[in-house]
Amino acid sequence: MTEATLEKLKILAAAAKYDVSCSSSGTVRRNDGKGVGNTVGGIGICHSFAADGRCIALLKVMLTNYCKYDCAYCINRRSNDIPRATLSVSEVVDITMEFYRRNYIEGLFLSSGVVRNPDYTMERLARIAKDLREVHRFNGYIHLKSIPGASRELVILAGRYADRMSVNVEIPREESLKYLAPEKDHKSIYEPMGYIRQGALQCQEDRKTMRHVPRFVPAGQSTQMIVGASADTDRDILLTSSALYGMPTMRRVYYSGYVAVNSYDSRLPALKQPPLVRENRLYQADWLMRFYKFRADEIADESNPNLDLEVDPKLGWALRHPEAFPVDINRAPYEMILRVPGIGVRSAALIINARRFRHLCSSHLSKIGVAMKRAKYFITCGELTTASIADSSPEYVRSILVAKKHKGESPLQLSFDFGDGQS
Repeated sequence: MTEATLEKLKILAAAAKYDVSCSSSGTVRRNDGKGVGNTVGGIGICHSFAADGRCIALLKVMLTNYCKYDCAYCINRRSNDIPRATLSVSEVVDITMEFYRRNYIEGLFLSSGVVRNPDYTMERLARIAKDLREVHRFNGYIHLKSIPGASRELVILAGRYADRMSVNVEIPREESLKYLAPEKDHKSIYEPMGYIRQGALQCQEDRKTMRHVPRFVPAGQSTQMIVGASADTDRDILLTSSALYGMPTMRRVYYSGYVAVNSYDSRLPALKQPPLVRENRLYQADWLMRFYKFRADEIADESNPNLDLEVDPKLGWALRHPEAFPVDINRAPYEMILRVPGIGVRSAALIINARRFRHLCSSHLSKIGVAMKRAKYFITCGELTTASIADSSPEYVRSILVAKKHKGESPLQLSFDFGDGQS
């Protein structure tokens, strides 16, 4: 690698760091002995962990950070005076193969600024993936960013070689997007999503009647929304996420706290630091929608459009709906048990199974893994009755649980609970 290529790589790798929508592939691409590398389930996430606990490395880079758009929230906007660079198709291919052979990486996450027009940029991205697969027989993970406004033919071509593709929604409401990025609209963003969905569904149909059909984006697609760059509420963000999850190929929606990279732009809020707690609450709410059967309009309703930053969204919902509690653990349906703070998906399933054989009490729940410090205010079982709790009013429960959470913690430190699921 030449010094010039290395310098371009440094610039473009730094420019790509604000895109967080790179994710675990969940796909399998085995080596048949004629190619280079393998993609096993879980490989493809940059500097994170696969399902089996392994740390995964991914070359995360932009093809170019030149861009024709002047989006207020983007570091690579046209009007910014920053170092610019562009890698050629052959340079990206050579860097990927060289890094893979040296065991630096296990895959590629490739995005790009928009130069000339969307089709010109998309064609180069597709050509990189095609060269890696067909010329170098690369079987590692490839995640491509689809360019908003790109033609259907080029998106379909790229999907034949990529494991996952993504198009960033960025801002949930059209009015806010037009305010911060006047040259963009939601139509140009959602169209490529539709092309990816159509390609994946067509591939599924073809595989029912034909044995050898090339796979199309086997790991589905993902997207990202910026949190805090606009006046959009958490309700706006979650409603958009909920609609996106209605697409059969959408795997993950990522939330990125806005980093004030363009503080001179008066359209942007004056944030001293990214809203990390709000970002974390949105991920928890996203988890509730995906695994706990919550609707977006339940988590953030019209009277409470923003999530409570002091308590997690599940506890927040429980405190706003005291009429739904206490829940009788020995009689309630699975869906209602899931809504009890302190009970995760795994614990709820174990409760349903265990109560078939015996009447459950609080000691049984503790052994199952229920966080009784929270759950006891919202359930009845065995010796735990409504009379055994001195005060179960939402105000009292909130004051107790918030005090326990903050006891001994630094107010500047964000803590995470890695207990039984997102309970």
